[in-house]
Amino acid sequence: MSTTLSAAADGTSPGTTSEKEPGLSGRGPGGTRLTMGVEEEFLLVDRCSGAPAGRAPQVIAATRGVLGAQVQQEFYTVQVEVCTLPTSDSARLRAELALLRAVVRVAAADAGCLLVASGTPVIPPEGPLEVTPDPRYRLMAARYVRSLGDLRQVVCGCHVHIGVPDKARALALANHMRPWLPVLQAIAANSPFDGGTDSGYASWRAVAHARWPTVGPSPVLDEARYERTADRLVRTGLLMDRKMIYWYARPSEHVPTVEIRVADVNADLDVVVLLAALVRGLATVLSRDAEEGLPPPPVASRALRAAHHLAALHGLEGDGLDLRSGRRIPAWDLVAALLERAAPGLEAAGDLPMVATLLGRLHTQGGGASRQRSTHRRRGSLYGVIDALAATTAAS
Repeated sequence: MSTTLSAAADGTSPGTTSEKEPGLSGRGPGGTRLTMGVEEEFLLVDRCSGAPAGRAPQVIAATRGVLGAQVQQEFYTVQVEVCTLPTSDSARLRAELALLRAVVRVAAADAGCLLVASGTPVIPPEGPLEVTPDPRYRLMAARYVRSLGDLRQVVCGCHVHIGVPDKARALALANHMRPWLPVLQAIAANSPFDGGTDSGYASWRAVAHARWPTVGPSPVLDEARYERTADRLVRTGLLMDRKMIYWYARPSEHVPTVEIRVADVNADLDVVVLLAALVRGLATVLSRDAEEGLPPPPVASRALRAAHHLAALHGLEGDGLDLRSGRRIPAWDLVAALLERAAPGLEAAGDLPMVATLLGRLHTQGGGASRQRSTHRRRGSLYGVIDALAATTAAS
């Protein structure tokens, strides 16, 4: 592991064993801009069939000399993950993500694969998926086999990390961000197809991923309650260890970061940068509320889960749940409210014009799920969707 990542933390998707959290440093109120980092999980699909292909060991080996610990294995051998270094600059984040994608894409092509950014496979695997030959992954596969079904379900997410001073403030920030996470989930929805059919959801990944224990909204906790809760989850056997705490917003166990885990991976890199900037802008504003001792907004657990369900179902193409009024309203109205709330943080970072432009483009072109469906209608085949996703992933 490179020295720049040696302080990294507790992984991302189920079973990540290496220490690799980006977004490690930075302050909010009265200090420098908060740092951010991104992890992206990609699918490797066979160039001819479009089905997931278990060639990650070959691809990772080919890229390690260039990317080092910034390229990682994931739970299945059909997945490759990349992670950025911490930065406070959105342009630098985009450039690094583009470089990571480019290097992995070339290695994937050499292995006879396309690199595809979609929350779920468009074309189903041709048989059971192979779990990466790592002792922890294999133990998880055996222990949680009912959650995994027949080893044919794979999901790929995009996780945004924000640097915070310590775990206590990471938890305080997570508490304040909870009501806004369904909106971020809707923006990033990019997995309408699963098993070769349209799931009816904009983000089927959100549904499939929820089979794992603890996936869902985080409870409102201070540091003492977090420690008791984490210990209990492991002691009772629900989780193997603390790395399996998969809340939508969680603190790192090793370094002072908060990780936002609601997004599908997106082929369009602009959507990824938009998501990271919105998370950082919102975190900047809400960290000030936390620093001033303001309580997080009271949100009923049932209502919050309903908001996440609507975000997964519709993405940006239908209604979401306004947690302030309890009414269903157009998803884009919720996006407007998020932008208004995050605007001071975005402006402080110099990101507001970029975010406004990218949101306008997203409104015109549609989100990832809408684009996948549009491509399927236009080209008339699932492989056409794969081809378009691979081209957009490569165009970064």
